[in-house]
Amino acid sequence: MKPSSPCIDICQIDPATRLCIGCLRSIDEITRWGGMTETERLAIMASLPLRKTGAPPRS
Repeated sequence: MKPSSPCIDICQIDPATRLCIGCLRSIDEITRWGGMTETERLAIMASLPLRKTGAPPRS
């Protein structure tokens, strides 16, 4: 089974936010994605809507 991913094949890093403009993940998250657990991936995916709005992450 393929791991869950928010990738939409628009792979370009925004220089201001340092996030992918397609999936909103950081370079570090993209690089580590294949080695993460499904729980880790789902936690990051749950935070992506806040990144889209520019809201600061909750602790």
